[in-house]
Amino acid sequence: MRTRTAAGAALLIVATLTGCGAEEGATSGKQPSAKASPPIDCSDTSLSQSEWVKNCAGDGDEAGTGGDGTDGAPPTSETVHVLGDPALTVGDQGVGVLEMTPTSVVFTEKSDGNAPSKDVFVVVTVKKRPTTAAPAEESSPMGSGGWQWKAPDGQALSEGDGESYNVVLSDFNTSGTIQPGSFVWDAEAFDLTAAQAKGGTLVYIDGEGVAHQWKMPEQDAGPQVAEVKKDLSTVG
Repeated sequence: MRTRTAAGAALLIVATLTGCGAEEGATSGKQPSAKASPPIDCSDTSLSQSEWVKNCAGDGDEAGTGGDGTDGAPPTSETVHVLGDPALTVGDQGVGVLEMTPTSVVFTEKSDGNAPSKDVFVVVTVKKRPTTAAPAEESSPMGSGGWQWKAPDGQALSEGDGESYNVVLSDFNTSGTIQPGSFVWDAEAFDLTAAQAKGGTLVYIDGEGVAHQWKMPEQDAGPQVAEVKKDLSTVG
């Protein structure tokens, strides 16, 4: 009789301990570990825009560049164009498609009597044309879009910096929405040192944040050079 009682007590203790362990597991909220997804390679140019924004454009230190323009930079088109090549770009805020064609580049030390704050003004003429039935507008430099000059050392310089905002061409000066079936002429101007201007790359960041690039000549080139120089020398 005593032996049965002891055995029963032992079973009761084991059951109690087992129950407590199960209860702790239930209340801990731990679930069986799921297989981790492979990390996203933000430099993979095959990523869609939505994938890149979701995984690579977050806030905080993980999305910062530290000022070097590498990690966390906008995705870049695989093709590096040359002067005269058209590129299809997405319009401002993702509306429409604009064909951008830089056609001529001029290097000058003055514009309407204004001198650069550095060494030279670089002026690039651009033909802009919608290619769909929707009107389109160039992406705004007030956001993350617009034009830049990438110097040979990789530094990105914005259009309009320094004294380049004073470079205004009467025949190449258009802004706003461009209607389907038409095209406009515009010009982008940069204030650069001699080293920054030599062997640079023109960059346009479109309405989806994609960077399009054109390798620029190191001297005047293109069919509009004479017209641009005449416009630059006109005062008043």
